[in-house]
Amino acid sequence: MDNLYQIFKSLLPQTPLLAGTVVAVFQTGCSVELPDGSVISARGSASIGAKVFVRNGLIEGEAPNLSVVEVTL
Repeated sequence: MDNLYQIFKSLLPQTPLLAGTVVAVFQTGCSVELPDGSVISARGSASIGAKVFVRNGLIEGEAPNLSVVEVTL
């Protein structure tokens, strides 16, 4: 029998899906600001101020315009 943890782990995506706000647009892509304040580069097109989903450096689509809530333990 396979290890149940390994089976569960294989169901999870390897690269996280990030959400952020486009702060700059270039010919080759965009700069996206994440909720923690860091800025990443992403390939794809979007307009400044748009909320987008980014995975593995690629804009996957438009994200809903929701508030960010931080939960601390």
